[in-house]
Amino acid sequence: MAETDLAIHAVDPALAASPWPVRDGRSRNHSVKRDAVIRAAARAFSAHGYHHTSLDEVAEALNVSKPTIYYYVANKEQLLFECFVAGLAQIQSAIRKAAKSNRSAHDRLKDVIRNYALAIASEYGWCMVRAEDQDLGPKLSRQIKALKSEIDRGLRRLLIDGMRDGSIQQCDPKMMAFALAGALNWIAHWYRENKSMSAAQIADAFVEVFSVGLIPRKDGANSAPRVTSRKRRSTKTNAR
Repeated sequence: MAETDLAIHAVDPALAASPWPVRDGRSRNHSVKRDAVIRAAARAFSAHGYHHTSLDEVAEALNVSKPTIYYYVANKEQLLFECFVAGLAQIQSAIRKAAKSNRSAHDRLKDVIRNYALAIASEYGWCMVRAEDQDLGPKLSRQIKALKSEIDRGLRRLLIDGMRDGSIQQCDPKMMAFALAGALNWIAHWYRENKSMSAAQIADAFVEVFSVGLIPRKDGANSAPRVTSRKRRSTKTNAR
């Protein structure tokens, strides 16, 4: 599958409203309208669940008719998939930037963790962690698994690089990547917008917890085996 990147926007009141104004006929370009459809669907899925949300409700939130939704997506299954992809784009971008950076792997991983947390705390978070549990058919399910495996491999590469450059303590990269993703994904289950902490504060807190825990111990005490070239090759084949 070709990598899909949808722009991730900050929550903007101008974009939160429908780009199809009731009283004025100013047109918006196709991508903005498509983003609005995906964003409205993500909010509806998060609030009511996938099976309890209808495309009529998404259309109503945008002040358009149901056929308008079908102009941008083929069906409800694809709409949930696009919500998943839209949220994942921020993490994909962070991992690509990390791969090109010359900074320590520990610092690069902190950036990825921060962007991961921000994505999960966004309106796309529910769709990102629950899309795979819905009955979207074999094709979309395979694509979701492939994209999640891509993120998993990116986390493992950073952990392995960190063990090699000495910025991250020795660990099992597979298990550590699972631990990172599991903790970050759980944000979608408890975080609510406009509560006591902002998404940025949540992201900073997670960065602090994990970055401290991954710093090599000064006393050198470490029970995990050191990463070898053979170990690195084996981890690449173990996609979630």
